[in-house]
Amino acid sequence: MPLAMNREVFITCAVTGSSDTAGTTRNVPRSPKEIAAAAIEAAKAGAAVAHIHVRDPETGAPSRRNDLYKEVTDRVRQASTDVVLNITAGMGADVVVGSVEQPLPLAPSTDLCGATERFSHIAECLPEICTLDCGTMNFNVGDFVMTNTPATLRAMAKMTADHGVRPEIEVFDTGHLWFAKQLVEEGLIEDPVLVQLCMGIRWGAPNDLNTFLAMANSVPANWTFSAFSVGRDAIAYPAAAVLVGGNVRVGLEDNLYVSKGQFATNGQLVERAVNVVENMGARVVGPEEVREKLKLTKR
Repeated sequence: MPLAMNREVFITCAVTGSSDTAGTTRNVPRSPKEIAAAAIEAAKAGAAVAHIHVRDPETGAPSRRNDLYKEVTDRVRQASTDVVLNITAGMGADVVVGSVEQPLPLAPSTDLCGATERFSHIAECLPEICTLDCGTMNFNVGDFVMTNTPATLRAMAKMTADHGVRPEIEVFDTGHLWFAKQLVEEGLIEDPVLVQLCMGIRWGAPNDLNTFLAMANSVPANWTFSAFSVGRDAIAYPAAAVLVGGNVRVGLEDNLYVSKGQFATNGQLVERAVNVVENMGARVVGPEEVREKLKLTKR
C-alpha cells in the first residue's frame, strides 16, 4: 500500500477498562474519583479523548452501574481541563457457557442484558462518543463470548443517533468491519463515521502487521479510524497507526507497562504516544479540533 501517514493525530486514552487488571497494579483507577482524575491526567499529557469504563470502587471488578458513570461524567465535566468523553456501551454482553457437554445453564458470571439497559447510562450521561462493539466473538479467556447480535447492534446504533451521541465502532475482526459498513449503508450510523481497530485481543484479529494493514485498507477513505494493540506491542502501535493514516489509542485498559517491569500511569503512556507522533513529524490535536472533525456535541 502507498504510505498515507496521518499528519493531524488525536490520541484516545482508555484509562481503566474492564479486565482483571486492578489487582495487578494500583495505578489502574477504580473509584469514580480516580477514573475522572485519570482522564484529566491523560488530557493534560496530550490525550484529546478519554475512553471510560467504571469499576466497583471497593473490589475493582468491572461494573455497569449508572451512578458510577454519572459521577465520573460530572467530575470530568466540572474539571478545568477539557477532554472529549467516550463512554463504553459494551458491557452487558458477556455470555459464559457451562461445560462442553452441558453448555446450559449458563455460568453465574454471565452478564447479558437488553439493548435499552446496556444503553441506559449513555442516555443518562450523554457523552460525546460511546462505543459500539460491532460483532460477536470468543473473547480472550475461557468460554466467555462477547455477544452482539445484528438486531442488538441495529437497535443500539439507532439509540446513539436518537440521543445525538457519536458511535465509535469497535472492530475486533474483519467481519465486524463488514457489518459496520452495513450499518452505515442502512443509515443507522451517519457521517462522520468513527472506527476503532482493536488488534491483538484473543480471539479476534491478531496484531501482526499484515492483518493490521488488511484491516486499515478496508476502512473507507472518508471514515476516521484509530487503532491500538494490547500488551507489550501496545507501545509500538501508535507508530503503526499513524503510518497508515490512523489515530492513536493508549492507556491502562490496553497495557499496564511503560517499560519492561515498570508499571505505567495513563499520563506516562500518553506522553510516550505524544513523543512518537511528534517525532514522526505529525501534530497532536486537541479536543476542540476533534469535536469539529467528528461533529460532536459537547454537553
